[in-house]
Amino acid sequence: MIEGSVDRMPGFIIIGAMKAATTWIAHQLRQHPGIFLPGPEPHYFSTEFERGSQWYSGLFRAAGASQIVGEKSADYLSHPQAAQRIAAMLPDARLIVQLRNPVDRAYSDYCMLFRRGSVSGDPGRYLNPGTSENLRFLENGRYATHIARYLGNIPREQLKIILHDDVRGSPEQTLRDVSTHIGIEPWIVAENLADRKNDSETPLLPLGVRRLARPFKQAVRRHRDELWFKTIRGALAHPVQYPPLSDDLRARLHDFYLPELETLQSMIGRDLKCWTQARPAATMPG
Repeated sequence: MIEGSVDRMPGFIIIGAMKAATTWIAHQLRQHPGIFLPGPEPHYFSTEFERGSQWYSGLFRAAGASQIVGEKSADYLSHPQAAQRIAAMLPDARLIVQLRNPVDRAYSDYCMLFRRGSVSGDPGRYLNPGTSENLRFLENGRYATHIARYLGNIPREQLKIILHDDVRGSPEQTLRDVSTHIGIEPWIVAENLADRKNDSETPLLPLGVRRLARPFKQAVRRHRDELWFKTIRGALAHPVQYPPLSDDLRARLHDFYLPELETLQSMIGRDLKCWTQARPAATMPG
């Protein structure tokens, strides 16, 4: 296999879940000289499948001959056809699943779209299991259902499951475990481990200003590191005030996910008591 070959295909895929630190693990692996991951998420096995395998393989042409090729698309876990498509095209691929308390995950997902101006300031409109107008927030956290679909298509040993709690509590060991799973020696850079790759606390321009500036986004991109640009942005940007998740809504979400979590515990062989027990409302989207 020579560098630049159109036949390169991933040997591993980070498949989700969304808002469960998949960006963190991808960032860590991307620092490894023996690994190649393209920057943007391809979403090939979910929403971009009609583009075809040549388009997909073309995303990895820049990989070096000795590099392990991988990709991350956090929507693969919950997509109903992704497991079967991956198994058919890449039957030997090593898959990495990252899971987070599904209640926190749903709220974090809501906060991400709130930050973008895509949802309103009422979390209950999107997160209430009985009345939600958008199943995205709830369905993505049905981990047992999604993992069962993958286990019906690939051998269990090809699936590495880690928890958001692992990333926060033992980031170095988590990275070592993932590296072993994909068959490469770990590349540990201490200062990178603390980089959580979370923009929820980053000050943001008001939504109205962002919408007005959207047509000029590409034109001003080259000026982002210049002092005048940073000064103007710093004067206008403010931390985002996220609508809180109420105790009542958290309890409703907890009850919705509890049967899935009980099944998940047996499925992955881990005690998830920290998730199955109700907790106070989340204060940060994370």
